Amino acid sequence: MFRAVFLAFVLVVCRPVFADTMLDVGYLHVEVPQPPTLSNLDPEPRNNGLAGAQTGLEDNLTTGKFLGQTYTLNEKSVAVGDDALAAAQALLATTPYLIVDAPADVLLRIADLPEAAGAILFNSAAGDIALRDADCRANMLHSVPSDAMRTDALAQVLVQKRWSDLVMITGTYAEDIAYADAMRTSLTKFGLRLSDEKTWDADADMRRTAAQEIPLFTQSFGDYDAMIIADELGDFGRYVLYNTWQARPIVGSEGLSARTWSPVIEQWGAAQLQSRFEEQHGRDMTGQDYAAWAAMRTLGEAVTRTNATDPKTLRDYILSDAFELAGFKGRPLTYRTWNGQLRQPIAIVHPRALVAQAPLEGFLHQVNELDTLGIDQPESTCEAYQ
Repeated sequence: MFRAVFLAFVLVVCRPVFADTMLDVGYLHVEVPQPPTLSNLDPEPRNNGLAGAQTGLEDNLTTGKFLGQTYTLNEKSVAVGDDALAAAQALLATTPYLIVDAPADVLLRIADLPEAAGAILFNSAAGDIALRDADCRANMLHSVPSDAMRTDALAQVLVQKRWSDLVMITGTYAEDIAYADAMRTSLTKFGLRLSDEKTWDADADMRRTAAQEIPLFTQSFGDYDAMIIADELGDFGRYVLYNTWQARPIVGSEGLSARTWSPVIEQWGAAQLQSRFEEQHGRDMTGQDYAAWAAMRTLGEAVTRTNATDPKTLRDYILSDAFELAGFKGRPLTYRTWNGQLRQPIAIVHPRALVAQAPLEGFLHQVNELDTLGIDQPESTCEAYQ
């Protein structure tokens, strides 16, 4: 009897004691006008991104309940034409931690708000290279890959497959043009070239005439190894597949694509994350969902390791060599100390399977092979992180 009472006393007294901590995170979605596209077969989920943050919140709470940690998520959506800065200020009045789904220009204005000084903002949607380069901000981390990371990943595959004679069709929207610019830079970086390129005819309607119009549109390319499609809005690219004059592989925004995340990723425990997400939200996880999930989990991991909730302590830890995030991609994810970009492998997929994961074997780096994707430190003009 005495022994049982003594053991119970020891268990109570010696149990690890964690101070109760609470972290409130804001999620800001800024709606942008969506241009009309040829196809509406794949509409963007209304909760794209937010659902990922919510799954990350549940993961944080699962871990936190054993450590006395509580997390909350406060979401605001800004309609087209409404004041995004006012919404950001309202969130920043309650928390210094924001996950932001907004265009690059809005992100920069939010980051420059006086209320954002000392805050930690996560860019979970904008792939603009300038945000990681000349327009970087010290209070902004990027959980979404840059356009350059995705095009570098695809360029590595092109090199591996020895597809060196390339042509490209570029859409007319700003996102298409930005992707095409990133692709040209990546091709040069890895010793590849474009033998020809064309701009998509925005007036064409391919829903009924693709079999007649696409061969004529692509005939002038002649022969080549692969065709790159720069169609980030999903406008025309789907109609190009299997309708080109030459029967050649299609890569880029359609066909063989470099993705942040895809339902076809099943290795490294990814199937568990996919299942949890689908159970919670009734759909597949998108790349934007994954970026928001990674942002939320970054904060959860930092709080767990530091047992702190102040922005300076968490930022210092997130950017330190000690930080690692288990991201279900086969490698620990870390942040680049020169521009705040989350290092992560990039999946090369088609709609039915994972083909490869970049960085590919043979693409070496003196520090971290993941830094073969996107802006490396010697190339960076970001001064905010210095």
